[in-house]
Amino acid sequence: MNGLITFLEQKVSPIAAKVGGQRHMLAVRKGIISTLPLTLVGSFFVIFLNFPIPAVAEKLAPYLPILDVPYRFTVGILALYATFGIASSLALSYKLDQLTAGIIAVMSFIVTSIVPARLWEDVSTTNLGTNKLEIVAAGRYLNIANLGAQSLFGAIVTALISVEIYRFMKVKNITIKMPEGVPPEVANSFVALFPAATCLIFFWVIRHIVGFDINATLSNLLMPLQGFLAGNSLLGGLLTVLLICSFWILGIHGPAIMGPVIRPFWEISIQQNIDAFADHVPATDMPNVFTEMFLQWFVWIGGAGATLALICLFLNSKSAYLKELGRIGFLPGLFNINEPIIFGAPIVMNPTLAIPFILAPMAMTVIAYIATMTHLIPMTVSRTVFTVPSPIGAWAVTNFNVMAAILVVINFFVSLVIYYPFFKVFEKEQLASEAAEA
Repeated sequence: MNGLITFLEQKVSPIAAKVGGQRHMLAVRKGIISTLPLTLVGSFFVIFLNFPIPAVAEKLAPYLPILDVPYRFTVGILALYATFGIASSLALSYKLDQLTAGIIAVMSFIVTSIVPARLWEDVSTTNLGTNKLEIVAAGRYLNIANLGAQSLFGAIVTALISVEIYRFMKVKNITIKMPEGVPPEVANSFVALFPAATCLIFFWVIRHIVGFDINATLSNLLMPLQGFLAGNSLLGGLLTVLLICSFWILGIHGPAIMGPVIRPFWEISIQQNIDAFADHVPATDMPNVFTEMFLQWFVWIGGAGATLALICLFLNSKSAYLKELGRIGFLPGLFNINEPIIFGAPIVMNPTLAIPFILAPMAMTVIAYIATMTHLIPMTVSRTVFTVPSPIGAWAVTNFNVMAAILVVINFFVSLVIYYPFFKVFEKEQLASEAAEA
């Protein structure tokens, strides 16, 4: 185990750190995370569309079309918001005007999302009048579904390319320079004139002249990977857990490294579940098991590595240091914040605690997967903030299912059992160290 830790530290950690710190990867992660407030609020309204109490659901029935609006224009157009966030984040790293970069990227993404005039007959024309048909035929039809999470990869590519065009033209001084004394907001508008025109023409030609659909092509290419990592594959779910925990052991923020890769898949998966639930599909028959919410509430109990169990063991330790660390880490751990334990114990580069840090979450993943596939608990159909205590979070995202909260408690005790023997070994080492210092 020591040899493996050394190898990972010397060979893998530097590469992972470079990948995680790469400006485009950081921009993708920050841009998608910036949409979190909207998706949390929007997914909350899905509960009203499928209220678990029949009497209340009956009273809400006449208002369902109105209650659907907040969801459709938050979660339903997630890719549009992400485009602005990603472009703005990348522009900041280049010291470009963030607002201008974000607007140009949004324009570019919308151009690629509009149905071309030549494809207007593919659009359902049922109950459309003559004027509406002319609008569609003219290439002015924008399907709101094209702005959702399924187009997230197209949004990422469009945002990154548009900012790179903006940066290139500014570096090469292909801009309109205004005299001194002109207000900055006016000057920035003229500086962005050529980049905006270039992006508009570039993406217009690709989508409407060449006929290449960036969003659909990327979605088709990457959907098999999404089905593996964030669908119903147990192997894919275990691989995700293994990688996140392994990076933490190296002292690298696991979600920060995996975020640019896995988060777009997570966003697609949870939106597919929410869409199906909004269409009144039973919560046990959702398209995807391994959403981010599944891992958050059934596996990351106390944070990555399921460390709340370890904190509870620390609270009853004979070691003064571990007992004090348990006291410090308990309240944050209850709300799924475990950096004090990961770096305080430490778990980083610690062979003794690294094994259960990986083993416990993987065992919990298997248990939760079996419970989901056998319909003991529903699948996740909404989302909530990660700082909610796990039983409450699991109860909320499974349409208020009590068995989901009970499963969290069961998984907690499973992690407690797995951590216990390794904790005793670590405690013995710590006591010996404290005795030597005394």
